[in-house]
Amino acid sequence: MEQTNWLECLSNQTQLVQILETNQYTEKFGLVLSSEDARLLAEERTAALKKEQRVEFGQSILPKIIYVFCDSAFVNQSNYRDTLLRLQEIFYFYKNEMMDEITDDELLEFMREQFENVCYGDLDYLEGTCLDIFAQAIRAGYSGYIASEGRHEFEKFDITPRWDKGLYLAALRELCWE
Repeated sequence: MEQTNWLECLSNQTQLVQILETNQYTEKFGLVLSSEDARLLAEERTAALKKEQRVEFGQSILPKIIYVFCDSAFVNQSNYRDTLLRLQEIFYFYKNEMMDEITDDELLEFMREQFENVCYGDLDYLEGTCLDIFAQAIRAGYSGYIASEGRHEFEKFDITPRWDKGLYLAALRELCWE
């Protein structure tokens, strides 16, 4: 006979309400979660916490993730729920990888900045490159993110050359005048 974990059920119920309340804010961005979406997100939160062997007291991180990412150029109604599921998993994983040295807000700020400006909505790149490199720096003792609250940190560690509009235009001018 399967035992019901009443604490887990209560936590999921509270989570469900918190998630659905975010709709009041996010609908102005064209993003709304259904009751079924909210239930799935709450269940996946529990699964992610178990997988990462984490405990969360008080409000879950998911409403914060929703508020931080709801106005992203790369989140729309068709990918909203799946993006939130993935961001939640990534968040818990990297809280562990960074040994809880970074605050939730610093990590979310870093995630959002990279998601918009470096990854252009690519969650695999966010997880596998940006956050991985940053986590390595944190584990090695880097603490510069404290003063910046997680803003503009990736440029210090990024080894991947980026497309530069000015450089592109200069190269184009050279080609056109040859």
